[in-house]
Amino acid sequence: MTRAPSADPNPVANPPRLPDWLRGLPGETLEDAALSAGAALALLHQVQSRSEVPLALWRARLALQAAAQTARHAGRPEREAAIRDALCLLRPGDAPGPAGEIGLAWQRAVERPLSAETLARALPQLEDGQGAPLRGGPIQQAAAAIEAALAEAPRDHLAALILGDAALARALGWTHLIPLLGLGLTRRDLGAGGGDLRLACHRAVLKAAGPALQLAADLARQAARLQSIAPKLRTKQSDRAVQLVLTCDAVAPAMLTGLMSDRAARRFCYRLVELGAARELTGRETFRLYGL
Repeated sequence: MTRAPSADPNPVANPPRLPDWLRGLPGETLEDAALSAGAALALLHQVQSRSEVPLALWRARLALQAAAQTARHAGRPEREAAIRDALCLLRPGDAPGPAGEIGLAWQRAVERPLSAETLARALPQLEDGQGAPLRGGPIQQAAAAIEAALAEAPRDHLAALILGDAALARALGWTHLIPLLGLGLTRRDLGAGGGDLRLACHRAVLKAAGPALQLAADLARQAARLQSIAPKLRTKQSDRAVQLVLTCDAVAPAMLTGLMSDRAARRFCYRLVELGAARELTGRETFRLYGL
């Protein structure tokens, strides 16, 4: 008799995903779009309480995607890989370049709990009073923050999007900014105002939620794999190195040299790939980067 396969002794609970019926809801009116966006935000709220999701890494990866989208708004050619290089391979004292500055702003916006200090660190040009609480529902507040920011600086889409996502997170009671409007709004959307901008923001939340939820599920599975092989690494400080991989969008071996020698850091990264616990993200022979 064929024996049934044994159950996984350490199953990973699947974070919620956007159901097909929600994707198919019409968003032609503000009421329809608000229903869809509200349901999507409820699922994203659940994700942030799931211990199996590496939330810092999730936010960092979404921030990288939002940076690439913001770079498109500015007419820049850099995409995620180039912005990742600008952030991970930057030497002390070097300037990250225009696209790197965009990536750095998004990274700073998501890596610490949401506060006036966090926003000022991400956007040094921020004036007192910007980013203050607004009235209305969460997405209405976000749209108002974007409109106010663009009224002050019409071409500064980066600040408008970060402030919009900050207003959304604050209204929802989230501890950290999650780049949703930064992912879902187009340059054309940002040229709208009033009701058109509010409708665009609702649609943008739904548009961004699906990939964000899928990313959370993927990272939860990959993080479980990494944690399962961690005892095999046998390297001094490997636990701290694993935590760095679980936190950062990408890790260069040089980032680990505070924990181990340069040679050991490279071997550690190669071993992660060999065990199927991480990926080499660049496809290059030199200046390699690793991550989930």
